[in-house]
Amino acid sequence: MLSEGLLNGYYLFMQTNLLPRNQILMTIGVLVKSALIKLVFGISVITAASAQTVYVATNGVDQASNGSLQQPWASIRYALGQVSDGATIMVAPGTYEGRVSLDQKFANGVVIRSSSAYQAKLRHDDGAVVICFTCAGITLEGFDIAHSPNNTGALVIQIQNSSVSRVVLRNNIIHDSTNNDLLKINNGARQVMVDGNLFYNQQGSDEHIDINSVEDVTVQNNVFFNSRSQSDTSSYIVIKDSNAASDGVLGAKNIKVQRNIFFNWLGNDAQSFVRVGEDGTANFEADGVDIENNLMLGNSDQLMRSAFTVQGSRNVRFRFNTVVGDLPSRSFAARLLVTGSNQANQNIELSNNIWSDPTGSLGQEAFNDADVFDAPQGDNASVNLANNVYYNGGNAIPADASQGVRFADDASPRVGNPLLPAQTGIILPVYAGAQFAGGYDSIRSVFEQLANRYGRPASGSIVRDQGLVLDAPEFDLLGARRDAQPDIGAVEIGATPPRITPIPKQVSLAWLLLLIDE
Repeated sequence: MLSEGLLNGYYLFMQTNLLPRNQILMTIGVLVKSALIKLVFGISVITAASAQTVYVATNGVDQASNGSLQQPWASIRYALGQVSDGATIMVAPGTYEGRVSLDQKFANGVVIRSSSAYQAKLRHDDGAVVICFTCAGITLEGFDIAHSPNNTGALVIQIQNSSVSRVVLRNNIIHDSTNNDLLKINNGARQVMVDGNLFYNQQGSDEHIDINSVEDVTVQNNVFFNSRSQSDTSSYIVIKDSNAASDGVLGAKNIKVQRNIFFNWLGNDAQSFVRVGEDGTANFEADGVDIENNLMLGNSDQLMRSAFTVQGSRNVRFRFNTVVGDLPSRSFAARLLVTGSNQANQNIELSNNIWSDPTGSLGQEAFNDADVFDAPQGDNASVNLANNVYYNGGNAIPADASQGVRFADDASPRVGNPLLPAQTGIILPVYAGAQFAGGYDSIRSVFEQLANRYGRPASGSIVRDQGLVLDAPEFDLLGARRDAQPDIGAVEIGATPPRITPIPKQVSLAWLLLLIDE
């Protein structure tokens, strides 16, 4: 019978993901027992073989003596209270009902991982499914997280308070709120990473992510869309500060929204894919926001206000993004405004972006004016508009002399067809329990397909080698390094992205144990 240590070694081997599944199985198949054991324990990644690995399953029992593979615990919350710093909590497939509290602190960090990607489902019928109010040093990875259908309480995930730091949400499906946001990060939280997740279907006048009065938050490599039409839903991401300095943070600071894909708008016609500022407060609602290398697809026929909004904020950079499609809107590129007690927007940069409407209706669906930029006179103290590509299906770029920011203000505009692919055949990648619609088995596969199919210009595009060198991010939408003379927009045409192999759903434990024990 195998020792628990050998089982732990197996799980660590499974997590290394250094080789494709078929190559792993082929290699294991020709090894003798001793060589296999050496492989399991000798892979260089397993330097943490002494680190604690514990197990949670739906048939487990929450008592201190448990936590092994053979006698797992029943809940993530209980496991977090038992483990040492540096531990990994492996959660078996199944549905886990009830709120998951992550309120523990770890200096080195603890990883909570679904042992089979997306097969551990977290559900709750009384408000937030996952909460983190006093946590630090925690990664939640590979889960399917949603409200139970009969839920009436607000939020799917909430991360809040000034004591919260170093929290990572990675490779999760976060979807189908029945009340409010899918994810709220607020009230002074710091150092939060939202990486490689898939979001769809918030509820009511709320967002996929509400980033509110926090510092050092990065949102990257995610996919955002909606699959059900709700005319009252708000922006996919909002960045703001609703409560002034009461939590120790005045204005959302050091926020990065990079390398994400947004599409299939079905919400309120006054909102945007990404909105910076919303509440009309006297303080700058955000101060220090970078939005770069994102792909925004205007494939829906439902009206939005603009792809991007800035309100009462400063030091905001919107650069090297690709906004493409019919994108029915009141102002195609950006809305820059103030309301209430807001100060005028300050130091706003819009550079090296592609704004392309191949249908020739660039922002003309609802307003006769403000077709490209909606920027009332006096609402913006300083805006730098530079080196963007504009395409209106061969028609003239609309001009509105009454606006404070106009197409004519671009210091080096480039007008012409960026040669982006047609938006035909887009499949909404809703998760169906075994794979995503379209036949994909990982979020990363969905991401790469959308990026390559709809975001990569043809090699002869006018965007090639035309980006401003001093303003270019190091990497593009797919994580490829930009060359010495970067391309305009989210995708570097000739660059080779790094190979990112999705974490395998599951390696057959029974098969491996049989081979070892023969």
